[in-house]
Amino acid sequence: MVGQSHTTTFIFFTTFLFISRSISAVHFPSRPNTTITNDLDFIRTSCNATLYPDVCFTSLAGYASAVQDSPARLAKLAIGVSLSQAKSTAAYLSKLSRSAVVTSTAKYSGDGHQTTSAVIRDCISNVEDAVDEMRGSLRQLRNMNGGGGVAAARRSVETFRFQMSNVQTWMSAALTDEDTCMDGFEDLEEGGVIKTTVCDRLEEVKRLTSNALALVNTYANNGAP
Repeated sequence: MVGQSHTTTFIFFTTFLFISRSISAVHFPSRPNTTITNDLDFIRTSCNATLYPDVCFTSLAGYASAVQDSPARLAKLAIGVSLSQAKSTAAYLSKLSRSAVVTSTAKYSGDGHQTTSAVIRDCISNVEDAVDEMRGSLRQLRNMNGGGGVAAARRSVETFRFQMSNVQTWMSAALTDEDTCMDGFEDLEEGGVIKTTVCDRLEEVKRLTSNALALVNTYANNGAP
């Protein structure tokens, strides 16, 4: 009886070992290089419709395998990249506003121009508005494409265009808010290094947002079901 038990255990173990080795021997196919190249070509071609194609491609190429050849995914990704940069800039401005260099509470200097601290406070409000508007755009796009299948197929052209017009409006508003923030710093007569650093950051955000809006426009014009 004991021998039979040992035999059964041995057979079970041998069978388990064989199955385990068989599973480990299976190799799931990776995406071929030609497919990855096509994904990158899609992003490069799509970025040609933007004002800053090099910035567009550089910021999005790393996500080519996720985007593949989907204008909807590309638009969402572009907004997400811009949103991330805008949030980072808002955090930087908030920290800057609390620094000893710009803690003045005065809104205007002796010659009637806005102080650096006042411009930064206004800019924070502008960028935070832009962040909210991009979040709204991203939420709208996700809701549009979240259903998939039959629900997505039945979505009317009119509904698609209405929803995309909301996204376009929010993204345009975000770009306007960023422009307003930039204008405040460009009109600032003081500021020095702070002014230069902030303007560089804002310019980067503006380019990403502009590119995202262009990709949204492309999707709105060509992506109707």
